[in-house]
Amino acid sequence: MKKELKLILSAMASLILVAVVCSMPVTLPNTPVTHEQTAAAQSVSGKIASVEKTSFTLTIGPGHAVTNPGHKFQDSSAKSMTFQIDKNTTVDGKLKVGASADVTYREESGNLVAISVRVS
Repeated sequence: MKKELKLILSAMASLILVAVVCSMPVTLPNTPVTHEQTAAAQSVSGKIASVEKTSFTLTIGPGHAVTNPGHKFQDSSAKSMTFQIDKNTTVDGKLKVGASADVTYREESGNLVAISVRVS
């Protein structure tokens, strides 16, 4: 009888251990999340109004297209947008005042950070 009781207690302890292990949440290794993964890229076209060492300003005139993922709309008022340039920004062409540019960017901590710029 003692042997059967030990076997039953051992089986119950094993089942409880399996249940506890299965109920624990799955944890993945810490992998850094890039800004490109967290912020959706947007794009805009306009004329370069000013160029600084780490930023430039684009004037978006009436009728210029502004594109969010899945949405494209015409902006009816002229405005300017200042973009930060970081080490990951790719620039195709030379940033110069008066040139037309297509900018793909993301919002980061309230700033517009250029991902890529194509100057024409």
